[in-house]
Amino acid sequence: MPSINEDVSIGNLGSLQTLPDSFTWKLTAADSILPPSSAAVKESIPVIDLSDPDVTNLLGNACKTWGAFQIANHGVSQSLLDDVESLSKTFFDMPSERKLEAASSNKGVSGYGEPRISLFFEKKMWSEGLTIADGSYRNQFLTIWPRDYTKYCGIIEEYKGEMEKLASRLLSCILGSLGVTVDDIEWAKKTEKSESKMGQSVIRLNHYPVCPEPERAMGLAAHTDSCLLTILHQSNMGGLQVFKEESGWVTVEPIPGVLVVNIGDLFHILSNGKFPSVVHRARVNRTKSRISIAYLWGGPAGEVEISPISKIVGPVGPCLYRPVTWSEYLRIKFEVFDKALDAIGVVNPTN
Repeated sequence: MPSINEDVSIGNLGSLQTLPDSFTWKLTAADSILPPSSAAVKESIPVIDLSDPDVTNLLGNACKTWGAFQIANHGVSQSLLDDVESLSKTFFDMPSERKLEAASSNKGVSGYGEPRISLFFEKKMWSEGLTIADGSYRNQFLTIWPRDYTKYCGIIEEYKGEMEKLASRLLSCILGSLGVTVDDIEWAKKTEKSESKMGQSVIRLNHYPVCPEPERAMGLAAHTDSCLLTILHQSNMGGLQVFKEESGWVTVEPIPGVLVVNIGDLFHILSNGKFPSVVHRARVNRTKSRISIAYLWGGPAGEVEISPISKIVGPVGPCLYRPVTWSEYLRIKFEVFDKALDAIGVVNPTN
């Protein structure tokens, strides 16, 4: 992971009046992974009311056509969303040296720093973040907020609990659209009946400061998430874009109280490619900063193998992906980035 103390500290990006060369992206029409921002169109992903009687079909259609959707009436209170956004702002408003006290270690995932996908790009991204992946955040919070430690730990614990419940609910509905249930996923069936979690999870607090030249900067480069599902709360400033083959880059404007959900690589594998993991990115703004909170719901721990659900593949259709453990897939993604799904793909027997 690149050092967060190179020529420009990410903790001070919002105070810069010019765009440093290390943060200047050359966006050209020939650059397939980062098309010009003008490619974005006035179209958006579906907004789905989870209380709709037809929610299963609506979710299935959104997953198939977009790989992403927004959800209303999801059961997470607005006060909790406000609290976790306020916590994020409080952290990112701190002086750079205070934020650096929570810096990620070379071996760890938790902590403050650049996006982990920075490894795969020559230029830096106009963003900073705090990753909360395990119980180690408690020590970080005690250092950052010695007086409000209990309060902020409580907010994160409540948020994580609500996101876990929502993710499980979404998983059941989305599987239902494919004609299967959680019981059709062997590892999920076993862990659901035990005291262990069905999926590992990470919370990522993101901050995209104001930028002097947003048309030449990138908040978060194009990528897919490695997990099952990502549930995103974004502040009232837009910046998230998803890529749709027929439309190009589509901006997902924030709607108060509505959450964004996108399919990750693991669900892509489970569905045998029927529900593709969506390529997305974040752009930045000249006048307003942006906060987002991503809950990434991952795969099972240990040596549990993940593969396409047998009922989806069926006796006729080919299985597109070989079994792979969550840890193995993450290692592959760490090595080949956007070619990870191809790396575990099974050669089509018709070829």
